[in-house]
Amino acid sequence: MRIILVAGMPGAGKEELLTVARGMGLPFLRMGDLVREAYAASGRTDITAGGFADEERRTHGKDVWARRAVERMSGDVFLVDGCRSMDEVRAYRSLGEDIVILGISAPPSARYERLVRRGREDAPRSIGEFDARDSREMGWGLAEVLALADVMIVNDSDLETFRIAAAERLGAMI
Repeated sequence: MRIILVAGMPGAGKEELLTVARGMGLPFLRMGDLVREAYAASGRTDITAGGFADEERRTHGKDVWARRAVERMSGDVFLVDGCRSMDEVRAYRSLGEDIVILGISAPPSARYERLVRRGREDAPRSIGEFDARDSREMGWGLAEVLALADVMIVNDSDLETFRIAAAERLGAMI
């Protein structure tokens, strides 16, 4: 199985890449969905979903979300959205050698605007919250994953340009 690990800071364009992947018929899983499902099932209200994810990493190991994701993967090619640490990369590499890291980068100002505009529950209410979330994500190891990406897409233009670039890069990987 070829596993394409998608990594990017919040608001970089991972969801748009998944829209392109869906159009190409590629199966995928969002690690964030795993976190949100587990968080909802926990019934916790004393902590945010991000705090819950962090707590699970401390309690069950830095690769806990990757280990949980592996249970849901199948097929010849599979995308995993939201890889955040080299511990997670190593968990996927334990399945085989055909692992590719696809990084998505975008300027912080564009990412902040996108996060606010999409209006999810975890959208930042201020630049301070945005910076704190970035720091948390980088603390998990996301910066290292992005630095070691096999392929990088810079999402600093319009949506159509990004979708074309995403389709080209994904097409070359499958």
